[in-house]
Amino acid sequence: MMTGQYNTVLKKQESKLSVKKSTFIARIFPANTIVEAENEITRVQKYYHDASHNVSVYRIIEDGKLTEKAGDDGEPSGTAGKPILDILRGENLCNVLIVVTRYFGGILLGTGGLVKAYSEATKEVLKEVEYVLRTETGI
Repeated sequence: MMTGQYNTVLKKQESKLSVKKSTFIARIFPANTIVEAENEITRVQKYYHDASHNVSVYRIIEDGKLTEKAGDDGEPSGTAGKPILDILRGENLCNVLIVVTRYFGGILLGTGGLVKAYSEATKEVLKEVEYVLRTETGI
């Protein structure tokens, strides 16, 4: 059994970003279990049911095992969830969920523009939270 350290957050936070008339609302949530993260995703999807996309990404350590999930929610494959997951990995963030809600503004961003927009939205919400260092055994 090994011990690992990671960053996490203790409270949820939100930020907004506009890119070519599309609005991106990024939210970060603490989540200690997969069930907790999935329930929050369902809640956000219901609340923002009128959005074009609700892209969700999480990294959860549960029972000593790291689980990562990244979805694009209808955006072209690899343009939304993967860039967000890459940022979470780079920041060594675990036991967090990020949901980026997009309201389409009528201007296509292209694959590169989508990657940039979802990445920027994620970086903006991360500026708003305080990281807490945690130690986990068994990862």
